[in-house]
Amino acid sequence: MGQKVHPLGFRIAITETWRSRWFADKKTFSVYVIEDYKIRKFVKKNYSQAGVERIEIERPGENDRDIKLTIRVARVGLLVGRRGERIEQMQEDLEKLTGKSFQVRLIEVQEPAISAQLVSEDIATQLQKRQSFRRAMKRAADAAIDAGAKGIKMLISGRVGGAEIARREKLIRGSIPLHTLQAHVDYGFTEAPTPYGNIGIKVWIYRGRYDEESIDGANAQKGQVSKGPKRKIKR
Repeated sequence: MGQKVHPLGFRIAITETWRSRWFADKKTFSVYVIEDYKIRKFVKKNYSQAGVERIEIERPGENDRDIKLTIRVARVGLLVGRRGERIEQMQEDLEKLTGKSFQVRLIEVQEPAISAQLVSEDIATQLQKRQSFRRAMKRAADAAIDAGAKGIKMLISGRVGGAEIARREKLIRGSIPLHTLQAHVDYGFTEAPTPYGNIGIKVWIYRGRYDEESIDGANAQKGQVSKGPKRKIKR
């Protein structure tokens, strides 16, 4: 896979799910795609301080007037606001933007240090404050490993440190099995606008394998059942 295939697209329908779940014909397909882009752009732009990791959009059934919006966020309190004022305001703004009704569901990110998108945005914020990119990368790598990540890879491209010639800076800790479909590799990308130009930041975080979850007799998701100890056969 290397750096030529998106880790999420590489695992879609195998170990990962689609971020937009709906069905449309040829006439409405492009409308839905543009609408999803506007929704994600609005939420990321206006509520970025809450640490938005992922936005999932779902249009259940044939009624496209109702949209289910699931937002994975690091700081739920900042997005909800006092007595739910901010979340209600967000619903009203989205209804004005699209002319449709929304059901918003929030999921708190338990470990922001191993969320690739949040890590990339944190590095971008530090670069905008003109902090050292090496220090920002080392701090993010140490925090991810301490939080339980099995590996992390970071790649920064652009006029790093205000240099006249653009270059790449890379940092790798642990293992990153990019070709393994059962490997839970989280990927995040963002751009940091600086006075010298935009700096691209890519982050890969290896959280472990999908099939490492415990399987018991009641969990028949993959048709596997836990085996008891073998009986000794007396001869």
